[in-house]
Amino acid sequence: MTAYNVFPITGLPEITAGADLATMLLATGVRLADGDILLVTSKVISKAEGRVLHATDREAAIDAETVRVVARRGPTRIVENRQGLVMAAAGVDASNTPPGTVLLLPENPDGSARALRRQLRELTGLNLAVVITDTFGRPWRNGLTDVAIGAAGIPVLHDHRGHVDSHGNALEVTVTATADELAAAADLAKGKTSGAPVAVIRGLAHLVADDDGDGARPLIRPADQDMFRLGTSEAIREAVTTRRTVREFTSQLVDPAAVRRAVAAAVTAPAPHHTTPWRFVLVETQQARTQLLDAMLAAWQRDLAHLDGWDEARIAGRTRRGDVLRNAPCLVVPCVVMDGSHAYPDSRRAAAEREMFVVAMGAAVQNFLVTLAGEHLGSAWVSSTMFCRDSVREVLALPPDWDPMGAVAVGHPARPAPPRPPRDPEQFITTR
Repeated sequence: MTAYNVFPITGLPEITAGADLATMLLATGVRLADGDILLVTSKVISKAEGRVLHATDREAAIDAETVRVVARRGPTRIVENRQGLVMAAAGVDASNTPPGTVLLLPENPDGSARALRRQLRELTGLNLAVVITDTFGRPWRNGLTDVAIGAAGIPVLHDHRGHVDSHGNALEVTVTATADELAAAADLAKGKTSGAPVAVIRGLAHLVADDDGDGARPLIRPADQDMFRLGTSEAIREAVTTRRTVREFTSQLVDPAAVRRAVAAAVTAPAPHHTTPWRFVLVETQQARTQLLDAMLAAWQRDLAHLDGWDEARIAGRTRRGDVLRNAPCLVVPCVVMDGSHAYPDSRRAAAEREMFVVAMGAAVQNFLVTLAGEHLGSAWVSSTMFCRDSVREVLALPPDWDPMGAVAVGHPARPAPPRPPRDPEQFITTR
């Protein structure tokens, strides 16, 4: 165990653009020691660097600093800002700054920490560490605390993996956010309203390195490792807008539980007359898949051969589109049933009744595809089974009232889908 002390630096005047913060810190009379760690509130760095924006519209300032909206609830936004930090309001702050102005975070917090450390070393000859802090909320926890957004001279993470605890248990996932722990400890000394924006931690010189190190960037979780990268509604919207038809898959197997979760979402779709007209056939065995696709291919070839202009080459080209079903790791056949439908004596109403159930099936398939996208699975909804329903029912031993509505190939995409060109919704809207 290591004992350490935390104390604030008091007596700093109001910081303005261009201020020599290192000189002003030493002018307070603080006596620094080799191995001290300075925890500096980002606001004083921002003020010294001129990151004060004259803006009556804070929301516009947040827009300018935002690269991605993570979650939005009413006026509150959690965003990823230009520094790569995920936080409320992009770090744009209207407190502790004159009315009509807002404070932006330092442009490069790690660079700011390195510059201040270098200036203090030149003035004192001491080997110090500098951590720039800001106040964050945390998922699943109430209240705010200070965390590190910039650092110099200190490793921000301590990897305990490969070590053992006091009971001899191997530590497999423990990586301590050392810089965040220091930031929170210093905040107890600085306080939020005491006017002491800088604190010193003394007694942890073993944490202070000779070089600047990697800064605070290692604290930011990479996007591909972030299980909570978006809020609920944002995740749904992203899955809907970024879902693309995928026709090439890797050989990686699909988690059956993920497919079943997608089916669970599918059967929440709206349906007529309080019915549940959806059925999903999971073609899980290779034998069943081969029999199904061979039967479908034969039916297609048999039907097309009777049409003028359909020679063998054209038929082969058309049926080759079904290869996506043959090559995908997982195959699902959605079916609609008309249980609970109303009977009508005339064909017009009977046709409209069927269309209602088909629309419900489409809504279910959309839920299915979007949920698969949320599971990071690709999919392709192919209409082939609708052209040979009898063959599909026979091979899969389906009840006669199960009506196959295409087939869905599911798997891990072989490559990222190209970006979808933006579509103007106004082109699809008519107002009366």
